[in-house]
Amino acid sequence: MFSSLKNSATFKQYQLQAQQLLQRGLDQHIKLAVTGLSRSGKTAFITALVHHLTEQATKQNLPFFSVIQSERLIAAKTVPQSELDITTFPYRDGINSLKQGLWPSSTERINTLRIAIKYRPASGLRAQISETQTLLIDLIDYPGEWLMDLPMLELNFASWSWQQLELLNQSPRLQHAEAFLNHIAAIDWQGPVDEQQLTELATEYQGLLRKFKDELKLSVLQPGRMLMPGDLAGAPILAFFPLPEVTQAEEGSMYHHVKTRYQAYVKEVVQGFYQQHFSQFDRQIVLVDLLDALAQGHDVFNEQTQAINQLIRHFSYGKSNFIKRLFQPKIDKLLFAATKSDHLSAHHHKDLTLLLDSIISTAKNDLIFDGVKIDTMAMSSVSATTPVMVEQKGEKLSCIRGKEIASNQLMTYLPAQPPMRPLTVQEWPQHGFQFPAFYPDVGSNNGIRHIRLDHVMEFLLGDKLK
Repeated sequence: MFSSLKNSATFKQYQLQAQQLLQRGLDQHIKLAVTGLSRSGKTAFITALVHHLTEQATKQNLPFFSVIQSERLIAAKTVPQSELDITTFPYRDGINSLKQGLWPSSTERINTLRIAIKYRPASGLRAQISETQTLLIDLIDYPGEWLMDLPMLELNFASWSWQQLELLNQSPRLQHAEAFLNHIAAIDWQGPVDEQQLTELATEYQGLLRKFKDELKLSVLQPGRMLMPGDLAGAPILAFFPLPEVTQAEEGSMYHHVKTRYQAYVKEVVQGFYQQHFSQFDRQIVLVDLLDALAQGHDVFNEQTQAINQLIRHFSYGKSNFIKRLFQPKIDKLLFAATKSDHLSAHHHKDLTLLLDSIISTAKNDLIFDGVKIDTMAMSSVSATTPVMVEQKGEKLSCIRGKEIASNQLMTYLPAQPPMRPLTVQEWPQHGFQFPAFYPDVGSNNGIRHIRLDHVMEFLLGDKLK
């Protein structure tokens, strides 16, 4: 009987959970939240992180990662993940894209990857137990569009509708949303359900969200699964949209029907996603593409700022200890990283860091009060440019050189200086900011260059590898 129990799926599940608890208790297993809005570079970051740990882990390449600098790293490799119902992160596809000079494809569903780092402990209990230890790191990649649904957890349908309609009635959305607003204003929402009409309106609203994302480059786009539905494509649970409030909507009415779909979406999709993936993290990096937001203008930059501060509220932060790490993990280290620092001259990296720091200053103060260790830096997971000095009229200029995506040509470019704090509408430059996009630059030996990725590793992982 014991033998049959031992071989059962239930027993193996309990055994796996017990092993994970033991590893967490011994500080040998952490979950790293790689967070960012759409197009912030999450997939490139995970690909580069794994690549540099497994294939370019040298003192020359990662000089500020202490486990490598002290020659205690033995090796790192990807290992089978524990979440068997989630797709494995396509690491090899990402590396192959980078080596071909292309950016990895955007994420369209949840992926996960586990990497094991084998090292020699420097001192303490770990060194007493064994000459070598292994740290397991779980990385989860997901569409940035899904992240923007987290604020919906705090909103009922009426509140959510009011927020979204406020946005639709403001620039830059209004000129695109007028037809949709007129359509929903002309319908009797207390009348009987018309499925055909609801489907048409949901499709129209979905089209608006796609336009806001692709053309206007906006961030607050809900529901996010309308943009990246994954396995929910075509499901009725996605066929909802904001409506003017109806005080008395009886069951069977159009309003009640749309409201029910919203409630089901929040409970079954958003809450499930949060509980499964966002309530168990130990460390977090928030990737922010400030340069693209600056290039898109004041409205886009301002909306990105608001979105980042909204999202931070939905993670569990606080100082962690042995018991909390086992049963109620909290994020005790948080890194805000401004990406694409290679698109600037090196002496402007500090300006980019100061800009990001000013955006999250209020949230940062509250988190530090709660015992969270926080850092802010400018970095690049994958360098797309190389610095060059250009002499013009006797003056030496710090420029960058890379293959521009728009022209598909190599270009030498003098980057603009980013502001050190958010600018008001009145302060915004008349001609805006221009930061061209570049293809990844991989050397002749297929080496992938980075900026401060070793600093990132040291902040997020260094203390776990002592």
